[in-house]
Amino acid sequence: MNDSPDTPTVRVAVGDVAGRDADVLAVARQFADRTRVLETGPTGAPGGPHVYATVDGRTALYGAVTETTIERIVSAAEDGRLLTGEAEAMAVGEEPPTPESGSLTVGTPRVLDGFGWHAPDAIPNPIAPEVREDPDDAIRTVERVDLRGRGRADVAGDEPLAEYWNRTRDADGDPMLVVHANDADPETGADRLCGVSAAGRVWGAASAVAEIVGAEDIVAFAPAEDDLLADRLEAVGEWQVARADSSFRVGEPTMALEALEGNDRIEARRRPPGPEEWGLYGRPTLVHTPRTLLQLAELWQNPDAFDAEAADPGTRLVTIGGDVPEPATVELSTGAPLSRALDAVETPDAARYAVGGRFGGLTRNLDTPASAPAMTGAGLGTEGAIEVLSTDRCIVATVGERAAFAREENCGRCVPCREGSKQLHESLRGVYDGTFDAGDIRELARTMRTTSLCAFGEAAARPVKTALSEFESEFRAHAKGRCPAGACGGMQ
Repeated sequence: MNDSPDTPTVRVAVGDVAGRDADVLAVARQFADRTRVLETGPTGAPGGPHVYATVDGRTALYGAVTETTIERIVSAAEDGRLLTGEAEAMAVGEEPPTPESGSLTVGTPRVLDGFGWHAPDAIPNPIAPEVREDPDDAIRTVERVDLRGRGRADVAGDEPLAEYWNRTRDADGDPMLVVHANDADPETGADRLCGVSAAGRVWGAASAVAEIVGAEDIVAFAPAEDDLLADRLEAVGEWQVARADSSFRVGEPTMALEALEGNDRIEARRRPPGPEEWGLYGRPTLVHTPRTLLQLAELWQNPDAFDAEAADPGTRLVTIGGDVPEPATVELSTGAPLSRALDAVETPDAARYAVGGRFGGLTRNLDTPASAPAMTGAGLGTEGAIEVLSTDRCIVATVGERAAFAREENCGRCVPCREGSKQLHESLRGVYDGTFDAGDIRELARTMRTTSLCAFGEAAARPVKTALSEFESEFRAHAKGRCPAGACGGMQ
């Protein structure tokens, strides 16, 4: 096959957990002769698998591609043609086309820009050498805009990154960096998406951070059961890829370190000192998510796009799931309302929402900006997830299931989380027996939030606390023997 720039090219976005896109890729390769077939990562948008076909400098984007349609797309490319009538968008030049409407147009794609177009191991816009050569200036840039971590799996959480880097640089021992891509929150998908679509870019940012803080070792932490993510991280070839069974608790940074050390019992570590000072095998260890690293890469490449006056500069990736036909991940400016993310999916009428993952806050509307301070102030979680809850879902049962999850999944090390989650679950079960004391439940939630050892216990009572604020009448109805949603007669 001729690999000149004029060679017809078909890009197949592969990374769907369901595996449909892998079959499409196999058929594309089967029928390609003069056409180059490239495997890329998913776009994050619903309606896949997505395919880009480029012929004679023109590119067509196709959605919901099947094994039958990819055969026709490749056959047309072999003949020097594009199936323009079936394309969702067309473009001339070396950039991917963007539809005029639909999920791929939602938000402000900076981190997501190029997902589905570039090979997963590519680094299309390398970080400038001067960032690595002048660590102090690189940190000052991060300090100037007050860039914060993304995701509960990040050691910085929603706090300023530069503070953690400075503590690592000042700590005794040889620093190291863990790229945490093993967060098993069922409602979040952004870190996996970044890993399978842009492993090369994640590596580029990770290596820059490592040089800035003086870390010689980088470990990428992946789920044992996710072969595609691990394979794409390993394809970069510049770090050690470690795998462990994914679980919700391993999403907490110190419990991730326990798993990496191979400990039989995974428990949260006491702080201080934090991992940035005493981490993996006692070494100062930064734990950053792929989302955080790609945000850093964008900052160093385009600092003018970050408003230093904003409370939470940059963008945030938000995954929309729950009662929708297909989940989607979009990128929102931190000043944009969360409601804008819903433009990417079809949602039921009069839905309610859980914002922030498994332990997200429940709300009736999404007017809150997508910044960490705004979401925290509204009692919502900042995990980058919106779970759509249709009106036939019982709110009491929903928060009860999450309390049961906290009861089963907590590590058991601290009393407020271990015993608090048990008491919380029992209190919610009691609602069905006619026992309901909103004051007691609120006080229990406050105690868990303020005294638990780690973020697990701090967040575990958030669903109940916010549900009481927004939907207390539904709890009172259950205590009188009636489910307003008509969905339940009990709770797990």
